[in-house]
Amino acid sequence: MRVTPLIAVAGFLAQHVIAWGTVGHATVAYIASGLMKPETADYCKSVLGDNSSDFIGAIASWADSYRYEPGGGFSSVFHYIDAIDNPPYSCDVDFERDCTEEGCIVSAIMNYTDIQRTQHEPMSLKWIVHFLGDIHQPLHDENYGAGGNNISVLVDGEKWNLHAAWDTAFITKMTGGKDLATAKTFSEMLLTRIKGHGVYAAQARKWFRGSLKDTKAAAMGWATETNDLVCSHVLPQGPIAIEGKELNGTYYQEAVPVLEEQMAKAGWRLAAWLDLIATGSTPLGGAPCKGPKKA
Repeated sequence: MRVTPLIAVAGFLAQHVIAWGTVGHATVAYIASGLMKPETADYCKSVLGDNSSDFIGAIASWADSYRYEPGGGFSSVFHYIDAIDNPPYSCDVDFERDCTEEGCIVSAIMNYTDIQRTQHEPMSLKWIVHFLGDIHQPLHDENYGAGGNNISVLVDGEKWNLHAAWDTAFITKMTGGKDLATAKTFSEMLLTRIKGHGVYAAQARKWFRGSLKDTKAAAMGWATETNDLVCSHVLPQGPIAIEGKELNGTYYQEAVPVLEEQMAKAGWRLAAWLDLIATGSTPLGGAPCKGPKKA
């Protein structure tokens, strides 16, 4: 793993913003709660001490606030993995190169999954819920421009950095709200696409490839797949094409289906992951999703 100087780490942490925002993270959680096995839901409710329908929606953003609490700063590096690649010409995640000695989102998913399997802790469960959301946001699997934080753009005339635009501005524009009620409504729409004869139904069976015997492979598969979107949709023509530009036109329109599918995938995979932790099996498996690229 590459070693990043502490000064550089501190500077980067200061620039990182909350991933997906409240609506994005809660949407992923509500999708998962609508797909997981009943036994899994009971397990999560018991661990979290919450029997309401919001049992994981309400805690989905907890990890973002915790890292700013006294003693929580150590967890900041767990929200991303810095792929040192060259978008839009090449996108690639390499665990040994990109996960620092302090940790990254892949190592965090590995570690807290192991803890949850044996200790059944509310804190590790909260982290798992959050990090499976984060890893599906393309700029949380990318180093370029500090994960997009150093790329300034406009959304409906308002100044944002590119990372925050994908996390929050676009999702607020898509959904029209910023609260849990908005996330619940939005998740219900995405669930109709996943279930029955919805537009995602056939492909959703291919979204999950994972085993608790190799948590690194599973998490790296998700990170690699998501990082590819940096080249294809986030920076398809490089930063110069969008730096300081208004993104409410074609760029936004092309980002919407990507964001919707990423949240649907994250919810599906979170449900399957928690099924495995809670019960040892999941009905949400299928053909392998894209795995890590080989050197």
